[in-house]
Amino acid sequence: MKQYILPLRDMVFQPGLTVPIYMDNPVSIQVLETAAKEQKSVVLAAQKVWNYPTAPEDLHKIGTRADILQLLRLPDGTLHVMLQTRAPVDISNIALENGLFVGDTADIEQVDDSSDYTSALRDKVAENLRFLAKTKRVNMSKLQTIINSYSLAAFIDAVIQMTDIEVEAANKILRMRAFSEKLMALLEQVTLMTEMAKIDENINKRVNQQMESGRREIYLAEKMKALQREMGEDGGEGMDAKSLHDKITETKMPKEAEEKALNEWKRMSNMSPMSAEGAVLKTYLDELLSLPWNKSDKSEIDLGAARAILDKDHTGMVGVKERILEHLAVMKKTGNSRGSILCLVGAPGVGKTSLGRSVAAALGRKYQRISLGGISDEAHFRGHRKTYIGSQPGRIMDALKRSGANNPVIVLDEIDKIGRDWRGDPEAALLEVLDPEQNKTFRDHYLEVDFDLSNVMFIATANTINFSQALKDRMEIIEIPGYTEDEKVAIARDHLIARAAADTGWHFENINIGDDALRHIIRNYTAEQGVRELQREITAVLRRSLLQHDGEDCATEFTRDKIDALLSVRKTGGISHKIGFNATARV
Repeated sequence: MKQYILPLRDMVFQPGLTVPIYMDNPVSIQVLETAAKEQKSVVLAAQKVWNYPTAPEDLHKIGTRADILQLLRLPDGTLHVMLQTRAPVDISNIALENGLFVGDTADIEQVDDSSDYTSALRDKVAENLRFLAKTKRVNMSKLQTIINSYSLAAFIDAVIQMTDIEVEAANKILRMRAFSEKLMALLEQVTLMTEMAKIDENINKRVNQQMESGRREIYLAEKMKALQREMGEDGGEGMDAKSLHDKITETKMPKEAEEKALNEWKRMSNMSPMSAEGAVLKTYLDELLSLPWNKSDKSEIDLGAARAILDKDHTGMVGVKERILEHLAVMKKTGNSRGSILCLVGAPGVGKTSLGRSVAAALGRKYQRISLGGISDEAHFRGHRKTYIGSQPGRIMDALKRSGANNPVIVLDEIDKIGRDWRGDPEAALLEVLDPEQNKTFRDHYLEVDFDLSNVMFIATANTINFSQALKDRMEIIEIPGYTEDEKVAIARDHLIARAAADTGWHFENINIGDDALRHIIRNYTAEQGVRELQREITAVLRRSLLQHDGEDCATEFTRDKIDALLSVRKTGGISHKIGFNATARV
């Protein structure tokens, strides 16, 4: 017989219950009012869709037949209805008539097999429900009422509604005929929920233990990351394992280095990013990826331009510049930097370090300088093992990283000042760096992979040749003699006066120092092979002149007499002041 069907969202009712329902959907209200008008019962059927169903396939084929006991229209337009559920029914031939669902129904016979067995099943379900109540998944006060007062049919229905059992499982229980079958199926569902609650409880206990043992920050950081991902605010790639993996595969490093990086990445991805070892591995991978594995400065060597740069930056030193140009000519012919290592030996101030900078400019390459004075630890060159606290790559790898290219010009300054003590012999590492046959596979202790240094142009500097024969064998010694007086005058005129003017704030056009005055400074106020002292004396003359003119510069001719007056006041004035101070102190 055709009956009206009332679709319900996520609700399945057992027979033998009095059910109050509030309705605000116009179609549902029409179903109830039409059935009441025709004095027919309605079938309560769960719907498969969230919105109100629009087709027969949107409804489940099983429901509960219910009589309408009372209908009450409320002032806000909603409908309060009291239903009495009678029996579970199979539904067939569902159709839409005048916008309402109707269908043929057949009652499913129910069997009351209440016994000690069903009581035991009920008690077991109640026991599991008490555990769920402890986890705050079930209301304890309501649970006690259900356990103590409800009939068996009402107990089964109340448990289904209270635990939010899925519609499919609830319909399966509704279709069963005997209470023992219903209770057994209900017990399976509640037991499953209990086991899931126990797992959650164990997880929460472990999290609490971690927080109590000092890992509260890690937990909060992970929570924050999860929230940021959900909110779409996770824009950082620093600790993003996938982006790091992409960088490793995109960086064209040698096969050995790539395999090493991927292995370390796998280890890191299995660790917490806040763990100490995870941070060490992340830093290691960042260092590995920052090296210029396949980045080179590509520029044609123009010998004419190189000669012009060397002549512009350095006056004199014809022999030295010619030897450097010969080296560049060989590099232009062979297309690589392999060959002898240049070592510039000379007194302080003759321009050894600045020559290296000029060579880099002439080649169009990056320039890096490594000061070797006082180094006595081999780890300065080879780095420290990454297992050590505060470990980092050596200076060679650091210079390459800072240059951003694998073929820079690196000046090893003051190679004769290398020390040696119980921490190792840094000269041994330097021998490998300077040997073209060995530096193709230079291995830094921190990176643990080979790096090709054969494209790097190394230039060493030293004040004397007081270093080991092994180092001398690997380098071509080029001695830079001290400057002659004429060369010093030319250097001062071309470079030093302008530099002193910039240091003191003078306008260059206001300075007039003739060659005769420059020779006077060189002969009477300096005694060196280089020009550093000459630079200081010229700067002193300009400073003293500023003092006499209240910090203002004006067009001034610095003659020999004026220079003597300025420098003598500066020097003797300081001595007499000191003597006067001491005399006063004695009194």
